[in-house]
Amino acid sequence: MSFASETKTELCQAVPQNSCCRKAECYGMLLFGRSFSGNSVSLTTENSSAAHRAAQLTAETVGVFVDISTSLLRRKERKSAFTVSVSGDGQRETVLAYFGHTDKEIHLRINRANMENDCCACAFLRGVFLSCGTVSDPQKDYHLEFVVPFMNLAKDLSSFISEIYELDLQPGLLNRKGSYVVYIKGSEHVADFLTYMGAGKAAMSLMQTKMLKEVRNNVNRKTNFETANLDKTASAAAEQIVAIEKIIRSAGGLSTLPEELRELAVLRCRYPEMSLRELGAMLSDPLSRSGVNHRLQRIMDIARVL
Repeated sequence: MSFASETKTELCQAVPQNSCCRKAECYGMLLFGRSFSGNSVSLTTENSSAAHRAAQLTAETVGVFVDISTSLLRRKERKSAFTVSVSGDGQRETVLAYFGHTDKEIHLRINRANMENDCCACAFLRGVFLSCGTVSDPQKDYHLEFVVPFMNLAKDLSSFISEIYELDLQPGLLNRKGSYVVYIKGSEHVADFLTYMGAGKAAMSLMQTKMLKEVRNNVNRKTNFETANLDKTASAAAEQIVAIEKIIRSAGGLSTLPEELRELAVLRCRYPEMSLRELGAMLSDPLSRSGVNHRLQRIMDIARVL
């Protein structure tokens, strides 16, 4: 089951206690479904729980008969789609009238009279999400969106979300293949929105995934940094040893070097894996990292002359 489907299943377990909230949630599901007019009132979803919730809320709230039909979307994946619909002109007119709509509206808009109290806003958005919303797997991205068929309806939804003081959100709006997408990005914004709708477990899972990813990324960054330093140290040590071997093969060998350089050259050949700081600590007169580096540069210069 996908993260979006798990989220919808969790939302379906939240039962509105107030009749006004049940009305608002039912309104959100039907208004943002596939069609909401005198010719057709229906919504289609891949989530069985959401389909049965829409049918139950519509029947109980409006008092009309509701049909649920199933069709196979992708045979190989055994994915099914559930369509919830209201049959009969008279019953569809009852639904429209109950929510303050008529069959003569040119543009479908949100009728805010269906959100009677402050508590109805989260129920309405829960219904909208169950009807046309989705949320990305937090392992991949932090993104929640609503795919809306009509521009004015999408603008109304964006404005409605932005006016909710507790969320403090400014949703984005774009056109995608003839549909209008209202979207929310960012882990904290998506988690806040899920919590507001009633999907606390999904929000917690998202934040836990985010923290785990951050820890893993920090470990990877540290490991990469240390690996890069080791590679750099190994490359420098290899060049230094090549220079020292060149001096050894020359007439006089290491005896031509001053005592302080000769001691360091012997240590470098004996301990190629050591850092400059570690080499400096092993000298008869301990030396700082920069001092060791300076002496090694002198050895390299002598080798270049040879």
